[in-house]
Amino acid sequence: MRLRALLETDALGLRLLGGEDELDRTVRGVMTTDLRDPSRYLSGGELVLTGLAWRRGPADAEPFVRILAAAGVAGLAAGEAELGPVPEDLVEACLRHRLPLFAVNESVAFATITEHVVRQVSGERAGDLAAVVDRHRRLMTSGPAGGGPEVVLDLLGSDLDLRAWVLSPTGRQIAGAGTDLPAQVGALLAGEHLAAARTGRRGPHRATVGGATYSLFPIRNTGRGAAPAVRDVRETVLSDWLLAVEADAGDWPAARLDLLQGVTQLIAVERDRRDAARAVRRRLAQEVLELVQTGAAPAEIAARLRVAAPVLLPGLGAAPHWQVIVARVEWGEDGAAVEPGPVAQALLEEVLVDPATTGPESADRIAVAHTGDEAIALVPLPALPPAATEPSADGTGPAADPAVDGGPGLHADRLLAAVRVPLSAGLGEDGRLTLGVSAAVHSAEGLRGALEEARHARRVAAARPGRVCAAGHHELASHVLLLPFVPDDVRRAFTARLLDPLRDYDRRHRAELIPTLEAFLDCDGSWTRCASRLHLHVNTLRYRVGRIEQLTGRDLSRLEDKLDFFLALRMS
Repeated sequence: MRLRALLETDALGLRLLGGEDELDRTVRGVMTTDLRDPSRYLSGGELVLTGLAWRRGPADAEPFVRILAAAGVAGLAAGEAELGPVPEDLVEACLRHRLPLFAVNESVAFATITEHVVRQVSGERAGDLAAVVDRHRRLMTSGPAGGGPEVVLDLLGSDLDLRAWVLSPTGRQIAGAGTDLPAQVGALLAGEHLAAARTGRRGPHRATVGGATYSLFPIRNTGRGAAPAVRDVRETVLSDWLLAVEADAGDWPAARLDLLQGVTQLIAVERDRRDAARAVRRRLAQEVLELVQTGAAPAEIAARLRVAAPVLLPGLGAAPHWQVIVARVEWGEDGAAVEPGPVAQALLEEVLVDPATTGPESADRIAVAHTGDEAIALVPLPALPPAATEPSADGTGPAADPAVDGGPGLHADRLLAAVRVPLSAGLGEDGRLTLGVSAAVHSAEGLRGALEEARHARRVAAARPGRVCAAGHHELASHVLLLPFVPDDVRRAFTARLLDPLRDYDRRHRAELIPTLEAFLDCDGSWTRCASRLHLHVNTLRYRVGRIEQLTGRDLSRLEDKLDFFLALRMS
C-alpha cells in the first residue's frame, strides 16, 4: 500500500506536514518508537510512529530524521497527544531529507494506525507470496546466462502478467517480450526516468505516457566493471539501463517489489557481459587514437586499422572507410568532480547505435576511446562505391558526400534527432553534450585530419544554444579543411607572428600565457570554465588574457582573432 492511501483514510487522522511529492512510496510495515536511534530495528519501507519523547531540544530533530532517511523508511508520523503540535524543527529536517511527515490527531491511537497497516499489508502478501517465491527461484535459474534478458521478461509476462521492456538511457529498446515498445514512448519514458534520477529520488519512478502507467526501475552496473561507489549521480545517469513495467508499482506488496529488484539484478549481469565485450573495441580505438595523436607513420596506423576492421566489421571483404566522432559532456561549476571522459564515452557508444536497432549487441561495430575530457569514436563504414569519391557527372565538383546526403555515413543532425529529448532530461539544467562529426576518409593518412575536423565541428556545436548540439564537417570553413596542405614556411610565419611574443614573455616571466590561451579557446571563451580548469581566480584569468591581447594586438572577444589563435596553435 502507498502513503497516499493512508492519508486518504479519514479514520486514521493523519495530516500531511511535508513531502507531498513522495506520497507514492510503498509502506511495507509499521514501527512505533521513541528511541533517539532506532536504526537497528528498521529494514526499510516502514511508517514510523513516534510520540516525540526522544526530543529534548531543536537540535535533536536533524540526527533523528537523518537516521530514518538512511534506513529507507517510507514516512514519519508524529503524535500530538502528549506534546502538542509537531515542532517546526522536525518539519524542516524532514523537508531537507525528503521524508514525508504526518501529524497524528490526538484522538487517534497509534494502535489504530498499526492495526490498519498490518491488515492491509498482510492481506496483499497472503495472495501473492507463495507464487512470488516460486517465480523468484525460476528467474534465478533461467537468467541471462540461459537466454538473455528476454527470458526474464517472458517469465514476468507469462507468470505475473506484467509487460516489461529493458531500455537504454536514450529510450532504445534493448530487450522486450512480445510487442515492441514504440520508439517515441521509449524516448519519453527514458526522459522521465533520467529527470527523476537527477533529483535523487529512489526508484521505481512512476510515469504516464499515452494514457498508460509505467513503473521505471533503474538497472545499475553491479558487475566487475562497476565503480566501487558512485559519488555523484551524474557519473552514471547517462549510461544506466532501466526496466519499464506497464503497471503501477505503488500498489504492489513488498514481496513483488523485491522480485522486480531481483529482476533488475539479473539484467545487470547482461549489461556487465556487454561492457566486457566492449572493452576490446575500446582498447582498439585507444591504440589507434594514440598513434594518430602522436604523429605515427601512416603505415603503422594502417596496420592497426587492419587489425581493428575484422573485429568491428566481421566478414568485410574490402578495407572500410572511417568517420571520427568527437563528443564532450560538460557540467556546471559544481560538476568539477565528475570525470567527463568516461561519461562521454559511455554516452557516445549509445548515441551511435541506430535507434531502430534492438538488442544489447547492436553496438558491436563502434569503437570509442576517451582522452582528457572528450570521447572519440572510430566508426567503420562499408567501402564507399567509386562514384562517391569521383567527380560529379558534369565535372564541376566532387560527387555528393554520403555522410551528408543520406549514404552510409553518419550525419550530425540526424545523429541526435532521436535522442535529444531524453538526453536533455538527463543533462538537466547544468549539463551539456556537444558533438562533432568528420567526413568519411578511406585511409590511415586521413585520420589525423578527420580527428581535427571532428574536434573543430564540435567547437562549432558548442557555440550554439541548447543542451544537446552537434555539427558536421560540411559546416566548417574551407580554410580548416585546407590546413594539411598549407606549406611549412607559411605555417611557420603565421604561427611566429602570433605566438612568438607570447612564448618570449613566458620564457622571461614564467607567465604561462600559451597554456592560458589554449585553455581559454578550449573552453569556448567561457571565463568561469577556463578559470576552474586552470585553478585560477577569474580576475587572474582576465589579467592574463589582457596581457595576451596587449602583446599581440588582437582582441579575444572577436571571432576572427579567436580563429587565428586557434589555427596558430594547431599548426605550431
